[in-house]
Amino acid sequence: MISTRPAALIESNLPNLLNAIQRGRYATARSATAMGPATTPRPDLERSPAYRGLDRVKRLHRGIRKSLILGRINIISRRAVLGVALVLAIGGMRSTAVAAEEPAVAAAADLNTALPEVAALFNKQTGRSVKLTFGSSGNFAQQIQNGAPFEVFLSADEGYVEKLSAAGKTDGAGVLYAIGRIGLFQPKGSPITADGNLRDLAAAVRDGRLQKFAIANPEHAPYGRAAEEALTHAGLWDAIRPKLVLGENVAQATQFATSGSAQGGIIPLSLALTPQVKAAGTFALIRAEWHKPLRQRAVVLKSAGETARTFYAFLQTPPARAIFKRYGFVLPGEAS
Repeated sequence: MISTRPAALIESNLPNLLNAIQRGRYATARSATAMGPATTPRPDLERSPAYRGLDRVKRLHRGIRKSLILGRINIISRRAVLGVALVLAIGGMRSTAVAAEEPAVAAAADLNTALPEVAALFNKQTGRSVKLTFGSSGNFAQQIQNGAPFEVFLSADEGYVEKLSAAGKTDGAGVLYAIGRIGLFQPKGSPITADGNLRDLAAAVRDGRLQKFAIANPEHAPYGRAAEEALTHAGLWDAIRPKLVLGENVAQATQFATSGSAQGGIIPLSLALTPQVKAAGTFALIRAEWHKPLRQRAVVLKSAGETARTFYAFLQTPPARAIFKRYGFVLPGEAS
């Protein structure tokens, strides 16, 4: 990122700079009047016409020399001021360049297929772009608290947005943009069978068929907490904990479940609907009542620029909502 601090520093010290130039000008002018060492007055000579003529020549010489030197100082002063103005103008252009850069958007990992489509449509309709970064909502919230330069935050848990708002980090309370769903994924060749009631998963835990099971880390990933709540509802949490493979976020947990690193996992519906995951196995939706609602909220940060705010508004338009719905999200105001 281009810094504009040098321009700001010169601007803040401009009065001191001009004062220094002015002081130098007068000091130089004073030194220019010194024609030589002082002499003892000679009243008898000062009355003679020859002496008075020579004195007039000396005064004229001093005046000419002083004018030449002051003219040169004036030229230098004007050049210095013009140089300062040029640096400040360049600083302004640099500030414009920074503002024109793509704003950073922090997004929950369950959006890593849907949100790029939304961003592409935004670019097509407005000519503007955003820089998307995906991860766990809890980690992003902590980074934003610590000053990370994100301008828009799309969380998978509205609680993180509420905490940031209470801390004065956001511009308003944000908007609910989607409600997520989870389900059980069974990769090809797995000894378990995917069903929404988790009956075969429970049997596989008891008879030893299940060795590794993937979910996102419940400590900072909302979809991981929802998975824990669903497994607790089914009476499986304590028995399955030793077999868990925890992803840093739900996208990594999905990778574990689909790549053979685990024999199954609980993943978002939004990722289960992608062609890659569909081709890797079978998915069964878990009842929404088995876990707290995954209410996903977006918000702009106080540092957000024009492009970031325009993108935030675009998230709430019918074209963007249609993309979220296509990836299995329940839209605000619609029944699940």
